[in-house]
Amino acid sequence: MTTTEAPGALDLDKLFAARLQAARARPYLATALFALHTVESRRVPTMAVDRYWRCYVSPSFVARTPVEELAGVWVHEVSHLLRDHHGRSERVARQRGLTGPAERLRMNIAADCEINDDVYGDGLARPEGAVYPSTLHLPSGELMEDYLRQFRLGPRTQNLAWLDCGSGADGLDREWESGPDGAHGLSGQERDAVRFRVAQGITGRPGSASKGWQRWAEEAFHPPQPWRELLGAAVRSAASGPGAGEDYTYGRPSRRSAGLPGVVLPSLRRRPPRVSVVVDTSGSVSDAELGSALLEVAAISRAVGGRRDLVTVLACDAATRVVHPLCRAEGIPLLGGGGTDLRTGFARALRAHPRPDAIVVLTDGQTPWPATQPACRTVIGLFPRQHTPGSWDEDDPDYVPPGPPAWARVVEIG
Repeated sequence: MTTTEAPGALDLDKLFAARLQAARARPYLATALFALHTVESRRVPTMAVDRYWRCYVSPSFVARTPVEELAGVWVHEVSHLLRDHHGRSERVARQRGLTGPAERLRMNIAADCEINDDVYGDGLARPEGAVYPSTLHLPSGELMEDYLRQFRLGPRTQNLAWLDCGSGADGLDREWESGPDGAHGLSGQERDAVRFRVAQGITGRPGSASKGWQRWAEEAFHPPQPWRELLGAAVRSAASGPGAGEDYTYGRPSRRSAGLPGVVLPSLRRRPPRVSVVVDTSGSVSDAELGSALLEVAAISRAVGGRRDLVTVLACDAATRVVHPLCRAEGIPLLGGGGTDLRTGFARALRAHPRPDAIVVLTDGQTPWPATQPACRTVIGLFPRQHTPGSWDEDDPDYVPPGPPAWARVVEIG
């Protein structure tokens, strides 16, 4: 049905012409764009998606928007689904206790910032009203979880109150959505298949996609595994245990001061935990395992609430070189290749100021360990090895190095 057939009806010809233009501008997203099922809705301000890959479209929005801009909106909305913004928003809401429509609006804005900083240009027009990180005076190239910590609703966001990209952007079901039992929704297996096809297209022709999409595609080929959940849980437990992230402050005096006239007692406050990640870069660790280690570093930052500024990375073989703040995991050089002595990594991490609340070691285990337990909790992500004679020490074929110490929480990776 088109606008020539009924006044105010959805102009499908124009809408689908815009989708075709979007597919031509971003061919690696074509599978996802054509997997969306369109639903006419006068309750959405522009276009919105639910987690089942339905796209709700306002007829009046289509009528007043040029085809070139509609193409950009198509790409924007499908990006929410490919990047799993609904699932990530639900996890963030649980971890940080975020409730209510205002917090969901913040999640939608943060998700838009993640998408919009590199999605337009090169044949794709920017839609009117699109929010950029620069709109909120924020840096580009970060994730939704990072942006969510850096702004609050206020004067800079008051003109974004209309924004509603649906549950596909923030995880909160809407009354006007069809839900899990509605028609034309994709099953979980179908959604995973679409993501895989898109990731396959991006990695097959990496030069045609932005760096943001290339990062997404690499992670899409490493789906969540049980051991990854275990590692994240171990890190969260270590970083939130008694004494971790606790310090005294006079900024908010203790209530016990009321019982001691003339005496001001400090109160115990909880600060975000700091984590040091020691990555084994010795010759016994393969390039594939180093690549996996970088993915784990990104997962570790999410396990402590997405604060990348609180995570540092140390590359270590027989010596520890440079301590890297975690900005983007794929930008950290993991140099090494010699022998292994992770005791230097522990020592370097413990000399940091402020001292970390937890140390995470990613290693194959072929290393001597500290003789005494460090002054913070330790989690070891262990790359599996076959303990065969001769694989550990050429001078002593019967030598087998000691396993991880009892004071560390060990999670086998892979």
